Order: sequence, then structure tokens, then C-alpha cells
Amino acid sequence: MTTLPPTGLDWSELVPHLDAFAGADLSWRDGKTYAYVYDAGREVEDVGTRAFARYLFVNALDPTAFPSALALENEVVGLAARHLGGGPGAVGTFTSGGTESILCAVKAARDFGRARGLPAGGGVPQIVLPTTAHPAFHKAAWYLGLEVVAVDVDPVTFRADPAAMAAACGPRTLLLVGSAPSYAHGVVDPIRELGALAQEKGLLLHVDACVGGFLLPYFRRLGAPVPDFDLSVPGVTSISMDFHKYGFAPKGASVVVYADPALRRAQYFACADWPGYALVNPAVGSSKSAGPLAATWAVLQHVGDAGFLDLARRCLEGTRRLVDGVAALDGLRVLGTPDLCMVALAGEGGVSPFHVVDEMKLRGWFLQAQPSFRGMPASIHLSLGPENAERVDELLVDLRASVEAARGLPTGQLAAVVGQALAGLAGPPGPEDLGRLLALAGVVGGQLPERMAPIHELLDALPRPLCAAFLADFMAGLFTPGQGAPAPAPREAAAVG
Repeated sequence: MTTLPPTGLDWSELVPHLDAFAGADLSWRDGKTYAYVYDAGREVEDVGTRAFARYLFVNALDPTAFPSALALENEVVGLAARHLGGGPGAVGTFTSGGTESILCAVKAARDFGRARGLPAGGGVPQIVLPTTAHPAFHKAAWYLGLEVVAVDVDPVTFRADPAAMAAACGPRTLLLVGSAPSYAHGVVDPIRELGALAQEKGLLLHVDACVGGFLLPYFRRLGAPVPDFDLSVPGVTSISMDFHKYGFAPKGASVVVYADPALRRAQYFACADWPGYALVNPAVGSSKSAGPLAATWAVLQHVGDAGFLDLARRCLEGTRRLVDGVAALDGLRVLGTPDLCMVALAGEGGVSPFHVVDEMKLRGWFLQAQPSFRGMPASIHLSLGPENAERVDELLVDLRASVEAARGLPTGQLAAVVGQALAGLAGPPGPEDLGRLLALAGVVGGQLPERMAPIHELLDALPRPLCAAFLADFMAGLFTPGQGAPAPAPREAAAVG
């Protein structure tokens, strides 16, 4: 349907097409998906959906035209600031997600420093961050013309190393970064030590609490040993938090909060150099639906403090059962000590985590494969929510069976072949070379193989810059207009609703 129909279609005619598009999507409501979706159950989902639809066409671009969007944002950001230890002067902005929140924080740091003549010696400003920091910081630096200085983390705890980060700071450093927690391993960086470092060197410190900022305070109330991480820590100048993760709002809901209003002001863009309406953008977007904002407010009010505490309890108990279960399982081990309900599992005794992910997929589970990186082993990532936490005991049974099935499967063969292929190239690999590498991994005609372990082995074997180029070329091939449109079910057999 890359052309418009001659006449408009009724909703009953559209539903089969929409169902066909969704036919191959993850069936995340069954509690067997441990990534991408944060599910608190149908009742919470329904509240978010209704509020989203109610404000779907309200344009949050102009708060003077739509004061409801302004009122909703002030309430949501105010709640976030209090929840994250902000003082009476804390301010913030509602954004579309963690990446936009981080982009705003990095832009604010750059322009805040620029207005004060920093860096003093000139040159490209630098962000010093641990290697476990989210790629959104690299993306922000790429967009904003900054330089990233990535520092290795502790090889046992996978937390940021404050001494190593201090050594990496120089005259061009403007911003330090810590995670609460880092996504890959679910561990909180030593934010109190990083705050002291930021104060000592006169630097800004952003805490990426996108994934954990909402739930970590509840974990602490339940007795978990959560490290200090928020705006109450001296030296922390900004923090980001997603509501569409463990706040269980629909996608498109995040916030960035600043300890100082002057820092937020550096985030804003205003333009008076045209004849149209007065344009002020607090964040990256301009016109935007107030739907995600209304949905976030509604979910927060519907669930309430006691409800979130119960959801957190379910997540925490499920995580503890998973960690204890893996400790009794030969062939896998937990990396680090997770502070949130996010766990990374590495293989032991020759067991490939990539094969385990494939075996679990055959049994109906979706887990994420994570490559090795700078001394950190390849692993399996699981994000637990209140719904899939209820299935941890069942998960462990299939995990044990998957490990045994993976134990006899070959590993490392593709990496050796890829190494030989790269060594035989006269220069940097071109698109045709990447195509041959794809064929080695079983990708034919743009179609992924049933078993993804060869793909993950290929990505793991490639040098990081080449891996990034490979991923970009592969993704570009997927987004080809008119290709891959599914056929709808016959009209008489389609369920309409």
C-alpha cells in the first residue's frame, strides 16, 4: 500500500492490514519477553492508552495555546524532580525518551560552558564517561561536535572507576557522566565519588538514570542496598529518567532535570529571525503530541505510590530468584551485582551465550545478546518487569535446558573465518565485502537466519568501527520503501475491533 487507495477505507478494512503488519512482532504480553517493553499489566496499559488518545492531537509546541500541556508537564516534571532528590530550585523538561533527554543535557553543558568561555584554552570540549555509558552520549557528541573520552570500568563490578575518570580529565573536559544503572549489567556507578570529582575539578556531572531513576528509590524502600545516585548527591548537576521504562507509561515519555535553572536555560532554542510565529523549543522537537505527557500523568496517578511499591517488590523478588537460580546453574554466571532488575549472564565452560539466546527463542523466550567489549565478556541481557518476573521459575527451567543444548554447539568458527577474510583485504572493506560477511553469517537476500548466533559471532569478531558500519548498512537495507509489506488475512476471517 505505497499508493493511496482510490477511495478511503473504513476502519474494518484497515484492521486486517494492521494485524498483518503486527504478525511477526514480539508477543510481549505473554511475559516471555525480557527486553524493549516494560509491562505492568493490562489495567495500567489501558489507562495509558485512554489518556494518550484523549490528548493525541493536542500540540504541546505552544503552552499559551494549549495550557493543559503546560499544566501536565509542570506536574510530571515536578514529581520527577522531587522523586530524584531535587531541591526547591530544580527544573526540567519532558522529552520523547532517554536519548532526547541526554541530548538536551549534553547540549546544555556545551552551551553553558561556552557562555563562560570554557574550555579556557579553546578546542573541542570533551565528555568523560565510563565505557558502559549509553550510546546516546556518543550520539549527542556526534551531533553537537564534542569529543568523547571513554574510560574502562572495574573489570569485576563493571562500575565506573572514579580514579581512572579523574586521570582522563583534562583542560577541555566540560562534563562527567555516570549511570544509575548502566543498561548492560544493571549496576549503579559510584555517583557520590563522581560528584566529589566534579566539584574538585569544577565540572558538570550528568547522571543517566533513564532506566532506573524511577524504580531505584522504591528498591531502597524495600531494603535493597541502592547506592546514592540522584540530585541530592553533591556535584550532580543534571539527571535523566524515563517514565516509559519502569514508570510503565507508553513510549515517548522521559524527563531531564537540572539542579540549576541557568543550566536548563542553556538547553533552550529560541529563534526570532523569521516572520512567522514566535518559536521557542525547550527540547529537540518542535510540534509534538501531548499524548505521551497525558498518558504519563494518568499512569502515575492511577498506580500511585503504594502501587509502584508493589510493582517494585515484584521486580525485586523476581530478580533475586533469577540471580539465585543462575548461581545454581552450571554453564552461566551473573556479571557483577545488579542494583536494578536488569541482569547480564555470561557463559562458562565453553557455553556460548549467543547459542543460549537462540535456544531460548526456540522455547518461546526473547532475551538480548550482548557482545564482548574491552574486557567485558559476551553476555545475555534480561530486563525484568512485574509481569515477566512472575515467570522466572519457568524461565530457569528452560534456561537450564537451553544451556545443555548450547553446550554441544560449535563456537568461534565464524570468528576465525571472518578474521581470515579481513586479513586478506587490501584496504578498508567496502559494501561488497560487508555483503560477503553477511553471507558468511547466513544472511541471504536481507533475510535473517532462524538462528542468530552466527550473526552475533560475526558482530563480536569485527573491529568496533567496522561493526558500526556493518550495522548501519544492514539497517539501511531493511528500510527500503515498498518492500516487506505483509498481506492481510482474508476479510471474512479477520477479527475486527
